[in-house]
Amino acid sequence: MPRAEGRAWIGISGYDYKPWRGPFYPADLPARRWLEYASARFDSVELNGTFYSLKSPAVFERWVAETPARGFVFAVKGGRFITHNLKLRNADRALGNFFASGVLALGRKTGPFLWQLPATYRFDAERMDAFMRLLPRSSRAAEAVALQHDDRLRRGALVDAAANVRYRHAFEVRHPSYFHEEFYALLREHRCAFVVADTAGKFPYAEEVTADFVYVRLHGSRELYASGYTDAELDDWARKVARWRRAGRDVYVYFDNDAKVHAPFDALRLAERVRVGG
Repeated sequence: MPRAEGRAWIGISGYDYKPWRGPFYPADLPARRWLEYASARFDSVELNGTFYSLKSPAVFERWVAETPARGFVFAVKGGRFITHNLKLRNADRALGNFFASGVLALGRKTGPFLWQLPATYRFDAERMDAFMRLLPRSSRAAEAVALQHDDRLRRGALVDAAANVRYRHAFEVRHPSYFHEEFYALLREHRCAFVVADTAGKFPYAEEVTADFVYVRLHGSRELYASGYTDAELDDWARKVARWRRAGRDVYVYFDNDAKVHAPFDALRLAERVRVGG
């Protein structure tokens, strides 16, 4: 029996950018309504504020309230304290804080979790394997992880999930030592996705598929975070999305070329191509 076609979500990496007022957000629209505006135009937004600091349950609950009731999901970027400070080691307590900070409030709006590793340390199979084993694969499993939080959550902790949903995890890597079959095999073993990241040639590139979904981050094809995508480049990405979906994989694509306000318009252009292409 053939595998059912996967679904595609196409959106933006973050939404709270002051330079977007005017070019994308209406000039008279209050910043507190920017997420509402963006989520009416995209079916997914990547939360990158969660990378920089622990949020509160109230913040996550507000994000849920401001976005469409159906068809919309958030991707959630894992905290840099875990990925960059701890370098994935001894992360039990930090993961508890992360998942208790309000993540469980997302319920059915929970998309994949993004773990972005810095370019400064090499692949370590034992470290990666140990960390992947800690990651919860459902909101129910995340409740147990959240119970390991400590007193750093001064604005409250949430340890009860709003809904029982499956969790997916993706890894964006930058050191050349990760672009190797040993790492790909480890991702497959743990059903985690390899992030396909276009970084204008700054970091290595691969399109390895290691899970039942594909996660794509488009940082700019010619200038990191700043250049827009041409029609031909978007046509090429639309074909790739179609190919992955035909293989039965869900696809999440986020534009991170935000510096010159290309991201929202490129995301709209790619979404239109994907819709037209079926």
